[in-house]
Formats: sequence, C-alpha cells, structure tokens
Amino acid sequence: MRAFSGGAGWAPLVLALAAAGCNGAAKTYDAGVYRSGNVAFRVGPTPKSWQRIEVNDASLAFRDDAREASILVNGRCGQKDDDTPLPALTNHLLMGTTEREYVREGTIPFDAREAHHTVLRAKLDGVPMAYDVYVMKKDGCVYDLVYVAPPARFDEGARDFERFAAGFHTLPGSGAL
Repeated sequence: MRAFSGGAGWAPLVLALAAAGCNGAAKTYDAGVYRSGNVAFRVGPTPKSWQRIEVNDASLAFRDDAREASILVNGRCGQKDDDTPLPALTNHLLMGTTEREYVREGTIPFDAREAHHTVLRAKLDGVPMAYDVYVMKKDGCVYDLVYVAPPARFDEGARDFERFAAGFHTLPGSGAL
C-alpha cells in the first residue's frame, strides 16, 4: 500500500470526506472485507492494476495508474447529516466541480436498499474528469463508491469499477450504534 500523492480528481472527494468526519477506529482490509468500528463491508474484485493507497478520512482508496483513475469507498455511521437525501449527498462529493454534464442519474437497487447512481463528466480546476458515483444509506450509515478518470480513459476502467461496486455488501454488525 502506498500513500496518496495527489491528483485533480480527488480534491472534492477528500474535502467531502474530511467534512463528514471519521470514527477513528483501526481499519482492516483483507480479502475484499473492510472493517473499522461500526463500519463493515465487502467489495467486489479489485483488478491487479488497482493499487491500494491511504487517503485520510476514507475507508478504502485505490489508484489505477495505467488508466489515470482513482477509486474511493467510504462508510460513515451515526452522523447528523445522514438524513440528507441521496442526491444531495452525491452533490457533496462533487463539490468544486463545474460544467457538470450528467450522462446517467437515478435510483437503483443496491445491497438490498436504494442507491443514487450518477455517471457524469465535469471539470475540476478546469481539468475535464469523468465520474461514476454510488451513494447509499443503510442501517444508520452512508456509503459512497466513486470512480474518477480522465474522460478519454474512463471507459477503460468503468467495467472493472462496476464489478467492484456490484460486489458491495454491508456485513452483519455494520451500522450506527
């Protein structure tokens, strides 16, 4: 695992996560299972090109250097803004972006709940980026899954991210205390 070294696609995500807070518990990630305090979930397969990186205030983060893409998964429980509607929570993740062009947006079934799924193109600091975002609320927690890449490289990794997201499931014991 390596430390995150920056990149335009991460700025709004990291800021939103910092604003959301963190439970400070020890994190473990093994064989696709993440655990930290009252957050526990499984994710789908991670391609070999995805390297796990550390990002402050994020549950999981990966970098796919070959596709210039970043992947983020975050879970938080028991926050006072968790009653916010899913589209508004999605907008929190996209803070700082401009010229948003929505490719697809809607509510979908996701881990026995509903998630707001958004695919869009937007600029961040004038740099065009493409995003695939899932936001779900379950058992007093909010979960975000985000894939971001330059538009010309986005489709190269989109299927890998879709498989990864399709494998997302919360685990017993996960939820607000």
